[in-house]
Amino acid sequence: MIEIKTHTLANGLRLIHHKDATTRMVALNLLYKVGARNENPEKTGYAHLFEHLMFSGSANAESYDEPLQAAGGESNAWTSNDVTNYYDIVPAHNVETAFWLESDRLLQLSLTEKKFEAQKSVVIEEFKQRCLNSPYGDVGHIIRENAYKVHPYRWPVIGLSTDVIASATLDDAWEFFYTHYSPDNLILCVSGNIEYERAVELTEKWFGSIQRRNVKSQIIPVEPILSEPRRVSIHRDVPKNMILKAYRMCGRTDRDYQTSDIISDVLANGNSARFFRNVLMESNVFSSLDASIGGSLDPGLFYVRGYLCDGVSFEEGEAVIQKELDAFLREGASEYEITKYVNKLVSRELFENVSYLEKATKLCAYEFQSNAADINAEESKYRSITCEDIKRVANEILEENNCTTLFYGNLE
Repeated sequence: MIEIKTHTLANGLRLIHHKDATTRMVALNLLYKVGARNENPEKTGYAHLFEHLMFSGSANAESYDEPLQAAGGESNAWTSNDVTNYYDIVPAHNVETAFWLESDRLLQLSLTEKKFEAQKSVVIEEFKQRCLNSPYGDVGHIIRENAYKVHPYRWPVIGLSTDVIASATLDDAWEFFYTHYSPDNLILCVSGNIEYERAVELTEKWFGSIQRRNVKSQIIPVEPILSEPRRVSIHRDVPKNMILKAYRMCGRTDRDYQTSDIISDVLANGNSARFFRNVLMESNVFSSLDASIGGSLDPGLFYVRGYLCDGVSFEEGEAVIQKELDAFLREGASEYEITKYVNKLVSRELFENVSYLEKATKLCAYEFQSNAADINAEESKYRSITCEDIKRVANEILEENNCTTLFYGNLE
């Protein structure tokens, strides 16, 4: 049981506190409720760009990292389709430094033309390195633009192209900042060796005077139900031909999310999983075959990805995948399999939650999804999964009419 306390500031900022006396450190995790799904379709990649821009310094701290490192701390950030997440780790006796730095860049971000252009260049180079100059780098773009047609998940976090970032202006950046970066769009978790009263005091001191910007809730388009299979073939010179099947599945807060997660584990988690036992060990069709889920807030994708052995056709590979999935849809999963993978997941969660930073990150995520206290109900949701649940959800998801299939590689 993870004990938490909460406090909401007058400006809308939500504070979550967890005391961990086993460490001498404190983590501040700040989740801004803005990700790629909140972007203008004509201006994609801005959420990720702003993750970089937030380290440009502020009115009272020319460098974000230097004062934090001088206090014995460190920081980093990441962006997803749903949120932008920042964190600081600092010795407990220097925790106020992190509060000061985070509040100052929210209130008085220092963003000059020179800094803006420098970070644009960094992001463009990252795009080229990850998406244009590495094998399989454009797979995310291709599968998303075919699996989605109206929902903003149809583009990846890094954006649709380098041209969009290159054409962004400083005015565009400031508009994005004031539209999304606000106390009323922020969840802050303070976890570690700090008392609740002290966390509230520092949050009120450093964030309480920042005026809310009344962030408007966005209407996100609902993706229509997929009624027929979508198939796309892309020729690329890559080491191994790849088949990627992306099935529509529920969102993170849906009652079937945990069941979908266990289905992916039964199929592909470890050497006792179905794909390893029945496909990789019994044939020379795939060099690897995996299943995974995205974990997005809105209805997302359930992936089956396989890399073909040399000389194996796409048609043969897809037939092998379908044969194994058909068997699974008929048989479902045994109670033993479900219990094994639930135990494995719970064990991993327990080890992860030893970290005060991990708890801070997860508590913000649960608060964003619904309520931070739900972190303590997650195990029971997995424990309640039945064989009937597995079979029902698998038959809903792993349906060919619900699938976007990508053949990627040498098509000759």
